Amino acid sequence: MLSTSVDQVATEVDVKPRERILILSAGVGAGHNSAAAAVKQACLARDDVDDVLVVDVLQQSSTLYRDLLGKGYFTLVENVPWLVDWGYDFSDLPFKRRGPIDPWTRANSIPAINEIKRFKPTAMVCTHFLPAQLVASLVLRGVTDAKTAIVTTDYDFQGLWLTSAFHAIFVAREEGRVQLTAQGVPADRVAAVGIPISAPPSPAFVRDPDAVPMLLISAGTSGGDYAAAVVRQTMHVRSPFRATVVCGRNDQLRRQIEQLVAPAGERYRVLGYTSEMPELLSQADLFIGKPGGLSASECMAAGLPMVLVNPIPGQEVRNGDYLMEQGAAVRCNTPSTIGWKIDEILREPGRLQRMQAAAQRIGRPMAAADVLTGLLDGPDRPLVLTRGAQKSILTASARRLIASDLSGPKSLVRLVDPATDSTVALLRAEELADLQTRYPERGGYLVLQRDDSLVSLRWEARRLLKSLLRGDAELPVRVEWASKGVRPSS
Repeated sequence: MLSTSVDQVATEVDVKPRERILILSAGVGAGHNSAAAAVKQACLARDDVDDVLVVDVLQQSSTLYRDLLGKGYFTLVENVPWLVDWGYDFSDLPFKRRGPIDPWTRANSIPAINEIKRFKPTAMVCTHFLPAQLVASLVLRGVTDAKTAIVTTDYDFQGLWLTSAFHAIFVAREEGRVQLTAQGVPADRVAAVGIPISAPPSPAFVRDPDAVPMLLISAGTSGGDYAAAVVRQTMHVRSPFRATVVCGRNDQLRRQIEQLVAPAGERYRVLGYTSEMPELLSQADLFIGKPGGLSASECMAAGLPMVLVNPIPGQEVRNGDYLMEQGAAVRCNTPSTIGWKIDEILREPGRLQRMQAAAQRIGRPMAAADVLTGLLDGPDRPLVLTRGAQKSILTASARRLIASDLSGPKSLVRLVDPATDSTVALLRAEELADLQTRYPERGGYLVLQRDDSLVSLRWEARRLLKSLLRGDAELPVRVEWASKGVRPSS
């Protein structure tokens, strides 16, 4: 009997399905692809992952499309930052842009769609809102039944990331989770895990509080020219320090800074692009650079406070607001005061250590692993947000309301799968009334059923059933009202 039991257990282990994980990113800046690489690293550390692939959807699109979205964005940042700031706020309302993906984007998505069909993933992780929107359309059309995760890469949640279908959204901090649930997104589909970063070096470096402080000055991957002004300012700092300057792929900037710091002898070390950033972050005492989502997340995980310079309007400014709110950063709005601000931190007894403790407190070094665990252990059925629900979420957000403030036929209703206690659909009360006239109730549940004729169903109902039923003939669901437990009148 014992032998038989062991054989059965061994057989069950052998036949346990293994995961094929596709990670979709978009190379607008380095952060989204860095997050994708971190998730891939976490995949390789799991025993249940059979294969993992990272795809940059922009690299598979046309050159014109790629340049407009990638280079075009940074051209705007450089020349008309006020327009970038306006655009960020304009698109911050969820579902302000509704409807199908525009024809040009759809045409440029064909290679990525073909890659999805070829790879046949069991799970997909999106680290940019473009592939997240693409994957949502595939889920609703029944092209894929893979579990899908949206993983944001900044500390604030921006409305473009919210799509019509997904299995889970992973945000960087608790405020983002509260924001989404207040807007109506079911709490069981949102988790605050941090921003995925590569695993920190092991063993962890222990800072010596009595050593001369080490500054890490970063120009970013592409090598922003503002770094020269930062270095020039640090040369006026009176407190003792040493500095490492990372110039990225900008060789001209590296040579310029080498000439600039030559009179300082060994006080400065100047590097070009390096793959040793995790080690540099762990050894530094203070970071000076831009508050990109990945840079900030890496610094916080390393317990490294930041002096913020030259943030991109929109997401980087909001990242900086959060870091300063937590006591882990200061911001320099005027280039001529950078050296003075650094000196103030270094001169005040205990201030640098307090900022390091604040950074350590909010760091989330295991975010990538937490994303995978949350997705793979989560529900198999997606959450579908109907067009009506999207309109209600937009209306509430534009009027500065929360979901529970809505009433009447426009209020939000959740359909919950009682087998897993997970929300599978968010819709309007008027849409629920339509479903209730078509499908029976049994044991207190509304029973959604496959309808092969589909002639009498609206397109939205067909899409909902295709996404939820998948291979099942029917699905009993529990109805829950988002409006403080009060059923709105029809």
